[in-house]
Amino acid sequence: MSVQFGRCNFDGKAVNPQDLDDARPVLAPYGPDGEGYICKDNFGILYRAFHTTKESRRESQPHVSRSSTIITWDGRLDNREDLIERLAGELSPDSTDLEIAAAAHERWGTEAFRELIGDWALSVWDPKDRALILAKDFIGTRHLYYKVEKDQVTWCTILDPLVLLAGCPFMLEEEYIAGWLSYFPATHLTPYAGIQAVPASSFVRIAKGNRTIDKYWDFDPAKRIRYRDSTEYEEHFRAAFSESVRRRLRSDSPVLAELSGGVDSSSIVCVADSLLRQGKAVAPRVDTVSYYDDSEPNWNERPYFTKIEEKRGRKGCHIDVSPTSPKGAAQSAYFAVTPGAGGRSDTATIQFIACLTSQKNRVVLSGTGGDEFTGGVPTPTPELADLLTRLQFRCLAHQLKLWALNKRKPWFQLLWEAVRGFLPSALVSLPPSRLPPWLYPSFVRNHRNALNGYQSRLRLFGGLPSFQRSLFTLDLLRRQLACSPNVREPLHERRYPYLDRDLVEFLCAIPCEQLVRPNQRRSLMRRALVGLVPDEILSRRRKAFLVRSPTRTIAVEWQDIADMGGPLTADSLRFVNQSIFVEALHKAQAGAEINVVTAQRVLALEYWLRHMEKQAYLCLSPPSGTYRGPAEGEIGFELTAH
Repeated sequence: MSVQFGRCNFDGKAVNPQDLDDARPVLAPYGPDGEGYICKDNFGILYRAFHTTKESRRESQPHVSRSSTIITWDGRLDNREDLIERLAGELSPDSTDLEIAAAAHERWGTEAFRELIGDWALSVWDPKDRALILAKDFIGTRHLYYKVEKDQVTWCTILDPLVLLAGCPFMLEEEYIAGWLSYFPATHLTPYAGIQAVPASSFVRIAKGNRTIDKYWDFDPAKRIRYRDSTEYEEHFRAAFSESVRRRLRSDSPVLAELSGGVDSSSIVCVADSLLRQGKAVAPRVDTVSYYDDSEPNWNERPYFTKIEEKRGRKGCHIDVSPTSPKGAAQSAYFAVTPGAGGRSDTATIQFIACLTSQKNRVVLSGTGGDEFTGGVPTPTPELADLLTRLQFRCLAHQLKLWALNKRKPWFQLLWEAVRGFLPSALVSLPPSRLPPWLYPSFVRNHRNALNGYQSRLRLFGGLPSFQRSLFTLDLLRRQLACSPNVREPLHERRYPYLDRDLVEFLCAIPCEQLVRPNQRRSLMRRALVGLVPDEILSRRRKAFLVRSPTRTIAVEWQDIADMGGPLTADSLRFVNQSIFVEALHKAQAGAEINVVTAQRVLALEYWLRHMEKQAYLCLSPPSGTYRGPAEGEIGFELTAH
């Protein structure tokens, strides 16, 4: 993923070249393959390249079009052949993705964004209109941030220079923190008040005294795909999924695929191998990386990922994540710009770095999104809600009976779960008792919407309830990706085959009963991939949720924080009540249930807040007279991992 940093003065004042020079050392580690630079009058931009395709190596950025528009592009264009044909006479088959995107913008303006299928982010400076446009792809795999101050706008594809070069500390964006502690923050937020992110499937237009945010593309709720029999759905899925994997194998260096042994990752690897054997993909080869923990009785993935390795005749990289491997190594030396970027260099991370470096992998394939869109969560609720809104009561009664037997639940409970989605969120949102008890009540009151995951009720009219739920799932995944930091140790680009626009659009348009059936989770996917993915993988039960390992990890990480001394910064800011949090950790060690995800998020947040406090980039001092929580001596810090 290439990076860019730009600045524009709408009052006409010249951009100081020193501003770009100051950003250069911050951007350089993310773009080792060359630099582009323009600084003229009131506009300046710095570009650093990280190449993953042969076409990208021929790009010259920033790109100046015939109309003097300046475009800076970071991405991979998946429908390049189609666009070259539609823009006949302007391009050749060897045109770079940048040239195609620039030609599309020249012809169609901002309408071109809906035509660009792939993973991308771009900036467009139009000197005639004196306007800046920032845009991102439909899912938001690339980051793009901006800060508007009076008559000046600064933007970048990484947060670091916007924070490090600001020259002053930022106020903390509390809604972002609430989102981080629950289901991820809204995509337009950053931890810093005053710094915004471009939302997915949208573009931001900034001119003097004016800023607008427009959505350039969205799913069509009226689009429905209906075939005569199941085999046609299977053929369509197989073709769409294969095309998605093929698009993400476009690389001039070996591709690394995460192989967990589950259906999602195994399917990616098997389809990738098939495409390479047929000569339909351009990657030199596909390597795999797998994680295992032989000490965890509920998580033994080794038999499954080794089955895939046997099928392909190649052993991948195996990384031990068991508690016996060293944990708690020092934090990475570079600036942790968000809570999720403050990871520590434990043995597993060091092995992953060595794996990518030794194999020269620049692209990593991830199975994110597979569970959500292919029926990995075996729930009948979307199907039942669809039948309810279409008034198909006879079919509804039949499906309620089948699902009640399958789930071993009363049918009226399943019906209630389908109905409750239509009720006002105030009636069905998480009650205080289901929110983590260690959150301060005032924090919960002020940010309940973010803590509840920005829930909204289903509408009776418009798209089917299953379609509306798919959009909510998509929004959740967008928020998750927005929180994923750019990793530079080692530098690599992550790609997501299950989040291909054409594939997701297909899965959102077909009947729910094709995806999930009683006793047949992932029904369509399993049927479509028979003969391509080993039966042992397709027929395996859903992977068990880990119970012990996260609890042990939490204990270790908490002890690291306790060793630093002093009360929790998150307590002094009135986010997390330290005494209740520590009590919950002790109870968890004794076998009590705990909200593992939120507990891990609290610890990551605390690492980050202390890091930021030390760096003095955030205003973390609470208002005068604010209760700062109990003193260290009043808290039982001791918590050990067993």
